[in-house]
Amino acid sequence: MSGQHTKTGKKLFVSDAHLGGFDKTLNRKIELELIHLIDFCENNDFDMYILGDLFDYWMEYPNHRPELGEELLERFEKYNRNTGSTLYITGNHDNWTNGYFKTVGFKIEKNHHFVNLDGKKAMLLHGDGLDDPSFNLPRPLFHRILRNPNFVKLYQSVLSPDTGLDIMMKFSRLARSREVTEAEKNLNNWARKQLESSDTDFILCGHDHSPRRLNFDFGTFINLGTFYQHKSVAVYNNSELTLVSWNDEARQLTPTPNT
Repeated sequence: MSGQHTKTGKKLFVSDAHLGGFDKTLNRKIELELIHLIDFCENNDFDMYILGDLFDYWMEYPNHRPELGEELLERFEKYNRNTGSTLYITGNHDNWTNGYFKTVGFKIEKNHHFVNLDGKKAMLLHGDGLDDPSFNLPRPLFHRILRNPNFVKLYQSVLSPDTGLDIMMKFSRLARSREVTEAEKNLNNWARKQLESSDTDFILCGHDHSPRRLNFDFGTFINLGTFYQHKSVAVYNNSELTLVSWNDEARQLTPTPNT
């Protein structure tokens, strides 16, 4: 059930790392950058929020999970113990969860969440669609099929974990290269209408891999872009919500040009 996440203070929002979607060297680079980002957040009292597609493919079988980001998940488990549960809104590449994320301390949400930013209302989602028809952001039919518990059960009954995950990996890489064509325009239009017709002040999401900030008279839309490519994240600090970039070499956040 969607609800209100009650963490307060400085916040950092990240999405679309797609860990596992690249060659071994690049995957390791992304994983280490994320670990360094967690270190930064813990050392500087930032609460982290994941807005989907942290992994490029993730399907948990009853007794098997992808061998992805093991060091990253260990670091998140420590961070979650020290700071409280990190909100993880699953995306269209990492929504086949079966409880493992919860064991390392994540608070899992498969649709959207609202957070209070010093009296301002922020809506968080991945961006591929929402189950609640009142938001008028339906998921594509294929995404609905992939999320259907009956499909997942059938898929896992027919394919072994190794075969099933191998197919999922190849499919996810193909899907990632195709899913950004119309999504940017669609999300811009949807966010504008949603902000104008509701009491929401900010909308933050990812999904279409294009970092941007759109300011309207009635609210602000921020798309986080990709961590794997742009290193872009959003931060809330000192009553300001900004789109910035992670500089891994300097281990600090830097301004993002033209946003």
